[in-house]
Amino acid sequence: MTIAVSAVFLLGVFVYLLWRYARLPLWQAAICAAFGYYLASSSIGPEIGNGLRSVARFIAGLDL
Repeated sequence: MTIAVSAVFLLGVFVYLLWRYARLPLWQAAICAAFGYYLASSSIGPEIGNGLRSVARFIAGLDL
C-alpha cells in the first residue's frame, strides 16, 4: 500500500504544531509559508524536490 503525502502538507502541519504548542507567532508562521513558496519557485526548487524524493525512496527502502 502506497501513501503519497505532499511536502507542502507536511510543512503546513509542522508549522501549525509549532504555532499551536510552541507559541510560534502567527507572523513568523506566515513568513515561513512565504519563504517556502519563494524557495519552491526559485532555481533551486527542482533540486530540493529531487532531494526530498531521494530521502523518501531511502526511507521506503528501509526494512524496519
